[in-house]
Amino acid sequence: MQQALMTAVLLLQVVSALAMIGLVLVQHGKGADMGASFGSGASGSLFGATGSANFLSRSTAVAAAVFFSSTLGLAYFGNHRASAAEQSSVLEQAASAAAASAASAAAVPASGAALIPNK
Repeated sequence: MQQALMTAVLLLQVVSALAMIGLVLVQHGKGADMGASFGSGASGSLFGATGSANFLSRSTAVAAAVFFSSTLGLAYFGNHRASAAEQSSVLEQAASAAAASAASAAAVPASGAALIPNK
């Protein structure tokens, strides 16, 4: 259940990030009006000269709010796992793996000569 919810939040985060990227790329910069004043014709956009500013900026703000809330949700799910076995940190797992490899290395002879088969 928790894994499915975490996957849904991750999908929501990716969709909101792509929406923000698209919305930011569609918006005109502050310097775009300078070219329109010299006759480049950039002011005739799909939404009109200033009609797109409110719609696109509000849509970007909504996408950013969804992105940040999904980021907080993923951080919450990442820190509160279901089982106690998963609650150990990466450093603790690395230390236990190093201890296990050191114990297995102690059973191996010091030189490789003992591993050469005799005829």
